[in-house]
Amino acid sequence: MRKFKDNILNTLLYLSAFITVGILVLIVGFIFVNGIKGISLDYIFSDYSASGDGGIFPMVVSTVYMVLISIGIATPIGILSAIYLHEYAKKGKIVEIIRFATECLSGIPSIIYGLFGGIFFVVTLKMQYSIISGALTVAIIILPVIIRTTEEALKTVPNEYREGSLAMGATKFQTLYKVILPSALSGILSGVILSIGRVIGESAAILLTAGTVANMPTSVFDSARTLTVHSYLLTKEMGDISGAATVGVVLIVIVLALNTLAKFIVRRLSKGSIQ
Repeated sequence: MRKFKDNILNTLLYLSAFITVGILVLIVGFIFVNGIKGISLDYIFSDYSASGDGGIFPMVVSTVYMVLISIGIATPIGILSAIYLHEYAKKGKIVEIIRFATECLSGIPSIIYGLFGGIFFVVTLKMQYSIISGALTVAIIILPVIIRTTEEALKTVPNEYREGSLAMGATKFQTLYKVILPSALSGILSGVILSIGRVIGESAAILLTAGTVANMPTSVFDSARTLTVHSYLLTKEMGDISGAATVGVVLIVIVLALNTLAKFIVRRLSKGSIQ
């Protein structure tokens, strides 16, 4: 009877994994089949044209700007917050309030963030529709992801590491950056990778804060259109499903490239910490 139950459980697990992978292959396959024919170097590296025969290079640059700025803002704040919560803060109301706020932030729809960013950054702070307004808004969106993944990564570091380092005469800060952070590095980077994917895939919040201008941005204070917003506008305003799928192929390649680069960095940093 026990073997029969184990077989059923294994079957359900394999079936779930197969369905998950199948859905992923279906989505990616659909995007590639409908969009790969539009990919070319001219399409990627030429300027956009309203007539529909231009490229997406301004949108690629705007997306890179959005990722770099938002990750550059949210990563140090998120990691330091997680370090405080797990390594320094004593259990009490303050920690409970911070964790509750983090959970609330992670559950708010992105359109609400977009409305907040539009009112606060664009109107109140008079940043106008710009890359910096969009990046600040998206940084708030990804902040809970970085905090939670970093905190979970810190929890995986055995307490024996901390105790051993302190017993050898290291200070709390030395133990933190020489022992704890290198041991939790892969988990922290995983959170950053997830956040990069979230930034690239965000559209509603960016649409309400960065705008839809398809020109090449000359500074972070220019209005800009990211790839996801461009894909949305192609579908909504022009009904160009094929064009939107082509943009989707570029997005998938960018995400894969960034993930590969991040994993390479993790391996190099891990080897360096071991040495």
